[in-house]
Amino acid sequence: MEAKMDNKIYPCAIIGGGLGGLCLAIQLARQGVEVILFEKNSYPQHKVCGEYISMESWDFLSDLGVPLNDLGLPRISQLGISAQSGFMLNSPLTLGGFGISRYTLDDHLCQIARKWGVTVLENCKVLDVQITDDVVTEISTSIGRYRAQLVCGSFGKYAPTFAKSPDKITNQLPNYIGVKYHIETDLAADRIELHNFKDGYCGISKVDLNRYCLCYLSKSSNLRRSGNDLKAMEESVLYKNPFLKKYFTQSTFLFDKPLVISNVYFHPKETYLNGMFLLGDAAGAITPLCGNGMSMALHGSRIAAENIQLFLENKISRNEMESIYSTQWKQQFARRLKTGRIIQGLFGKPATTNLFVKTAALFPSLTRWLIKQTHGQPF
Repeated sequence: MEAKMDNKIYPCAIIGGGLGGLCLAIQLARQGVEVILFEKNSYPQHKVCGEYISMESWDFLSDLGVPLNDLGLPRISQLGISAQSGFMLNSPLTLGGFGISRYTLDDHLCQIARKWGVTVLENCKVLDVQITDDVVTEISTSIGRYRAQLVCGSFGKYAPTFAKSPDKITNQLPNYIGVKYHIETDLAADRIELHNFKDGYCGISKVDLNRYCLCYLSKSSNLRRSGNDLKAMEESVLYKNPFLKKYFTQSTFLFDKPLVISNVYFHPKETYLNGMFLLGDAAGAITPLCGNGMSMALHGSRIAAENIQLFLENKISRNEMESIYSTQWKQQFARRLKTGRIIQGLFGKPATTNLFVKTAALFPSLTRWLIKQTHGQPF
């Protein structure tokens, strides 16, 4: 049976209801643009994410309507980085950040989007996207077919088949898994810690509801060597860092089972692909140790919204919109992404990590400079 067609032509359709997609939808809707958003899952939901946001994004989220001041969120101003040897580097975070779970944040953003009139379709998987002519794109989904003047992809790290991504993943690129827990533990609310282990690292910081997010990234080879047994890998690899052994053995784990994602890569991507604007991790994923992926998604949505609005008002052409968006996105984020990949390359080997952390401890200005390279200014 052929899926039904919605005959309306929406000015903008957004594929993926994560941070970038929801924030873009809200900004456009507040300007009177009719937006439809497709989300393959439902709200609220937990996601594999470090759940730390740089303070550069506080005013932006507040302006969108997220009641940050009312949620009792921890303000984070101190950083600790440990090597597997047990050495700990401590540093202040000049700009700082705050913790909030994706379960809470995404749900607030979804409610705000609906309040502004965004059509949010949950449990709706996009199957194909076809440009039918110069002004209309047809979107086939699991519940029907829709048409839009512009299509934006905010589908995360994994490009769906219809995106026809030119990304060439080779065996030379490290393949990672990401694992997340919520825990109750003993850690200062104003502190975020990054603990290194062989071929990976783990971040811990407080979020809302008096919980802590423990999220780690590991090369998939660690899991294979542990017989694809996650618990065995944690005990044989992560526990070699004494700080991680303490957190894993002396904390209360609140999920029935961990959240896990696989096939995670960090490589340059495109901001525009096959007629779609890309934002968030779909346009480029920063290494998690930088703690700035969420702010990049938020800021990227603002850049996209400003250019889309100009196009819809016939102030710039489609080609100009594509070019300006790509240029502005790279100006804001290309350096951060490159720096993140370089820093991640210094971690993973215990001896190299120990040397790097000890050297950084001797030169506090170096630590502050590196942090600055992966963060932006309030927007």
